[in-house]
Formats: sequence, structure tokens, C-alpha cells
Amino acid sequence: MPNLLAKGRLARWSGVAGASLVTLTTMAGTVLAAAAEHAPDAAHGGEHASGGLPQLNPANFPTQIFWLALTFGVLYYLMSKKALPRVAEVLEARQERISRDLAKAAQLKEEAEAILAQVEKSLAGARAEAQGVIAQASADIEANNQARQAQLNADITERLRSAEASIAAAKEQALANIRAESTGIVRDIAGRLAGVEVDQAQADAAVAAVLEERRG
Repeated sequence: MPNLLAKGRLARWSGVAGASLVTLTTMAGTVLAAAAEHAPDAAHGGEHASGGLPQLNPANFPTQIFWLALTFGVLYYLMSKKALPRVAEVLEARQERISRDLAKAAQLKEEAEAILAQVEKSLAGARAEAQGVIAQASADIEANNQARQAQLNADITERLRSAEASIAAAKEQALANIRAESTGIVRDIAGRLAGVEVDQAQADAAVAAVLEERRG
């Protein structure tokens, strides 16, 4: 595409140079003809012609037109074959460099956008992972607290049961000791006061009846 543009510009410039050559040649012929028409009269011919400008002498017009055409032809050739192609190459190289720079800029922009999207995706993933870790840690802490609370309640209940069992056992032992002591005391009192020998079974039954009555 840049090569086509350069060639189009070269063709336009070549056309402009050719048209300029034709125009300048025509204008030169017109100027020289006008100069010939306004040349000095024959009356002043000898002196004035000998001392006038050579380029205004009509006899020199064909030679001047030839050299004018030759000069512009050479200039046209040099412009169309040397200068203008070089200018076209420079323009083409410049256009290609601009196109490469634009393509590189577009590529860099796409890469930057891709990197930005990747970074945003990574940040979103990191946020989600962090929230998941926090939620899991909170759940673990809550579960651990509940487990500890349940274990503490179980330990307290077990200790209460053990204490109640110990108290009940101590109470039974105390009652057994009281019953035994009371039975001995009853037998001793009955023997000393009434002179009656009370056997062990009767004394136990009497003491048990009194204790049951006290409990009720």
C-alpha cells in the first residue's frame, strides 16, 4: 500500500513537471516573440543592434529556444529519473516506518491490555482465595470453640456425677457407720437400763426404722 502511494505521487509530480516544461517553453516563445516585435527600428538599427542585448536579437531566438528546451528536458529527466524516485523512496520508507510504529504501538497496547486483564484476574483470584481462607479459618475457630465448649460441659457433667457419686457413697458410708454405732449404743443402753439382752438383728431393725422415719 505505501509503495502504491509513492508511485502515485511520483506519477503526479512527473505530470506536473512535464506540464510546467510545456508551459515555460510556451511562455518563453511568447516573451521572445513580444521582444522581437518591440525591438528597435531599422533607423536606429546599426548602432542599437550592435550595442543591444543578444538575447533580444530575433536571429538568436531558435538557438535560445533549443537550449531552453534542452535545459528543461535535462531538468525533467533528472527530476523524473533521479530526484523524484529518491523522494518517493524516502516517502515510502517513512510511510513504512510509520506503519511499523503504528503496528508496534497497537501490539504493545494489546499486550498491555492482556497483562492488565491477567493482573486483574490474579487480583480477583487472590481476593477470592483470601476470603475463602478467612471463612475457613473462622469456621475452624468456631468449630474448635464449640468442641472445646462441649468437652468442657462434658467434663463438668462428669465431675458433677463423680462428686455426686462420691457424696452419695460418703453419705451411705456415714449412715452405715451411724447405724452400726447406733445399734451398739441401743444394745448397750437396753442392757444397762432394762437389763434386757437385745440381739444384733433387733437393734439393727430399730435403728433402721428410726433412720427411715428421720429421712421421711
